[in-house]
Amino acid sequence: MIIHSESEMIAFGEQLAKDIIPPATIELIGDIGVGKTTLVKGLAKGLGITDDVTSPSFVISKTYRDVKNSTTLTHFDFYRLSDPGIMQSELSESIEAPSTITVIEWAEAVKNVLPKNRITITINYNDDGNRTIRATK
Repeated sequence: MIIHSESEMIAFGEQLAKDIIPPATIELIGDIGVGKTTLVKGLAKGLGITDDVTSPSFVISKTYRDVKNSTTLTHFDFYRLSDPGIMQSELSESIEAPSTITVIEWAEAVKNVLPKNRITITINYNDDGNRTIRATK
């Protein structure tokens, strides 16, 4: 799928939210600035979460809740960690929580914790400035 704009990335995330039943794990793969957090903003919007979604790069994880539907969205970013330490335990708990959708960026440091049954979304820059998205299970 080709994404031409930020609004299309958000729309993709919103559609993804309609197709996911918690518990679910999503691994996002892509370079810095490719739109991973923008996709998570759309996912949150599609889940009915009204909080302002921001990148967890500096805090490692952020949790958002839709109290109306009792859904939790936990967004991890392991970019700055070569050793996840205690965050690996927090990730495991999130993955196992029944009403949680867990999204992980830069998951190399925690590959051993990721479930086999996950969605992997790869986002690549195109020469024309658009993005190509590929999702696999």
